[in-house]
Amino acid sequence: MTRNRLEAFSDGVIAIIITIMVLELRVPVGASFTALRPLAPVFLSYVLSFVFVGIYWSNHHHLLQIVEHVNGRVLWANLHLLFWLSLTPFVTAWMGENHFAESPVALYGMVLLCSAIAYFILTRALLSIHARDSLLAIALGADFKGKISMVIYLVAIPLAFFRWWLAYGLYVLVAVMWLVPDRRIEKTIAH
Repeated sequence: MTRNRLEAFSDGVIAIIITIMVLELRVPVGASFTALRPLAPVFLSYVLSFVFVGIYWSNHHHLLQIVEHVNGRVLWANLHLLFWLSLTPFVTAWMGENHFAESPVALYGMVLLCSAIAYFILTRALLSIHARDSLLAIALGADFKGKISMVIYLVAIPLAFFRWWLAYGLYVLVAVMWLVPDRRIEKTIAH
């Protein structure tokens, strides 16, 4: 399989994930703006999840721009990432429908953590089949942002059982850190 097919398949799965999430948004009963108020937690959950899925899509796209080839291990690592991302609509809906209750917020963080770990595994699988001085190796570097994101999730998950809003705030913090696409790859390609 070529990297282009891997990217196309991943794009399709991510598009389906986003579609499922938006289909979870229900039309309120009533025609006034006050009818929207009870949907605020559902909408806030959706927005955060849309941003996260968008971040993964964007960074996945950038990552595959400098990949020279893929193998079976990379395909399975990519499927592993897509598995965790595919759980995003479920945890998003559960968290929003239950108004940020502790367990749904914690499980949401678990899915975020497992997605981050899966992305890390994908990058390591790719690095294992590229030279140490490849564009991929140079661009990925030490991946500080990826590692600190996982640490933040590890802090946020148990925190959800005591202060759900702090856990949610930490999830937002990670999203803000990643809003700008990974410039390491763009800089490496430019040089």
